[in-house]
Amino acid sequence: MAQEHIVSSFDRDLEGIQALIMRMGGLVEDAISKAVQALDTRDEDLARTVRAGDKAIDALEEQVNEEAARIIAQRQPIARDLRVVLSVFRVSANLERIGDYAKNIAKRSSVVIQMQPIEGTGPALRRMAGQVELMLKDVLDAYIQRDAGLAEDVRLRDEEVDQMYSALFREYLTHMMEDPRNITACMHLHFMAKNIERMGDHVTSIAEQVIYLVTGETPDEERPKGDRTPYDMGAKV
Repeated sequence: MAQEHIVSSFDRDLEGIQALIMRMGGLVEDAISKAVQALDTRDEDLARTVRAGDKAIDALEEQVNEEAARIIAQRQPIARDLRVVLSVFRVSANLERIGDYAKNIAKRSSVVIQMQPIEGTGPALRRMAGQVELMLKDVLDAYIQRDAGLAEDVRLRDEEVDQMYSALFREYLTHMMEDPRNITACMHLHFMAKNIERMGDHVTSIAEQVIYLVTGETPDEERPKGDRTPYDMGAKV
């Protein structure tokens, strides 16, 4: 009977910490959507809201890590139970980084909306962000449902995000070459697109963590990458 009590208590601990993960994921999804919306609608107040909201995401990551550490110390899980708890650290870290990228997009939005719009670039950036947002929703479902198949599907879909990024980069480059007055705005837009591409990489990391959690093995094959222009200007600044 005492053993059953210990097991049920451990299950409740896991449910509680995974509820925090899902809350954190919901805030991150919302941040992605609103960051791009702020650019699209040229809403500086909304951009400020996204930046301020990142504190709540950071606070949840800290709470998740504290709870996971407490579970390890008190329950001393082994084998698959230990994998479940350790996965929490990795998933929350990836979510926190995605939230940071959303905040960076909001920061740049506040600058870009003061400039002349670059015709035709908004819809493509929205589609790219929408793809990542949907991937994030699906990978969180895969995490809760322990669905390695769905996680693998998300993992492979990141190739499309990479292709979108490469296409956007070439488009921004064209605008800069056609009119030097577009250079500053296009540089900001490029780094926003790069932020979204990096979000996709972190979603993919969560998907790989789900696969490991379910199967006990990390994916053997390197995931396919979309066409990456040699002019790729690198990570966010």
